[in-house]
Amino acid sequence: MKQLQLPDVLPIFPLPGALLLPRSRLPLHLFEPRYLAMLDETLKSPGRMFGMIQPMRVEGPRGPALNRIGCAGRVTQFSETEDGRYMITLSGVSRFRLMEEVEGFTPFRRARVSWEGFDRDRGPDEKDSAFNRASFLDLLHRFLSAKDLSTDWDSLKDAEDELLINALSMMLDFPPEDKQALLEAPSLSTRRETLVTLMEFSLHTGDGEERLQ
Repeated sequence: MKQLQLPDVLPIFPLPGALLLPRSRLPLHLFEPRYLAMLDETLKSPGRMFGMIQPMRVEGPRGPALNRIGCAGRVTQFSETEDGRYMITLSGVSRFRLMEEVEGFTPFRRARVSWEGFDRDRGPDEKDSAFNRASFLDLLHRFLSAKDLSTDWDSLKDAEDELLINALSMMLDFPPEDKQALLEAPSLSTRRETLVTLMEFSLHTGDGEERLQ
């Protein structure tokens, strides 16, 4: 299979709380004109990639300042609605380090990026040798119960380590700063440890604590 070429410059989509991870899929709904223009340019490019990144609370010259690490995804599915919006699926390729934003006349932001240090993202699925699935699922059950949420437990029990941990990291409702910590975790084990810490912290400080005693 031909290796995907990683561009030096990427269109950037700053979206608070939206997390994309390598080898994972993120559904997106695009409707703003600038991001429809971004999609148009992306679909014309060889790799059909753009970068997801967390904006910060600090304003910069082009809008919110951006975190230094994001994740690039390839558009693998898209469909247009009757009123001109797009539903797309972005498949995670690799994390990147934002080096600098690129000046230009596009309505969307673009950045020069580096892919160094993220070789593992482009390799085979990761395993988590220290993963205690029973303990993890018990914590997840308490976390979801505290938030009055439900899930398909049978599919979670059978999911591969990476699929389970990454899917939950992307789907669970945490603040953007916590999503960034999950993104920057150097390995699957540290991402799982971060996820556990976030769920435990939520249980200890959230309004669902009393129901869990």
